[in-house]
Amino acid sequence: MLKEKLMEDLKESMKEKQVLRKNVVQMVRAAILQVEKDKQLELDDNQILEIIAKEAKKRKDSLADYEKSGRQDLIDQVNEEIKIISEYLPKQLSKEEITNIVKEVIEEVGATSIKDMGKVMKTAKEKIGAVADGKTINEVVRELLN
Repeated sequence: MLKEKLMEDLKESMKEKQVLRKNVVQMVRAAILQVEKDKQLELDDNQILEIIAKEAKKRKDSLADYEKSGRQDLIDQVNEEIKIISEYLPKQLSKEEITNIVKEVIEEVGATSIKDMGKVMKTAKEKIGAVADGKTINEVVRELLN
C-alpha cells in the first residue's frame, strides 16, 4: 500500500534529517487525509496515485510563475519536490504510447471531430489513469481529432 510506504518514508526522512523530503511527504499525506475526511472513505492505491499526480501537477504549474519572477531558489526547490513526488508515481507513458491508447479510445467511442473531445478525454483519462498527465492526453486527442 502506498499509504504505508509514505509513512515509512516520512519516518526515514525524519531520522535522516532530510527536511525537504519530509515536508513533501507530509504534504502528500495531508492531501490524502483531507480527501479521505471530506469523502469519509478509505482511498485505494489508484485514488492515492491520482492525488499524488495532482500534487506533482501543482508544482509543475507553479514553476512557470517562479521562472517569470526569476526566483532560482524556488525553481530549484520545486524541481526537487517534483523529483521526490515522482518517485511515488508509476513510470509515465511516452507520447507514442498515449497516442496508441487514444486511437483505440477514438474508435471505441466513435469520435469523428473535435466536438467529440469530451467523450474521448473522459474515456482516455479513465484508461490511462495517473501514468500520463491530462495536458499531454489533451494534446494527443487534439492532434488526432483535427
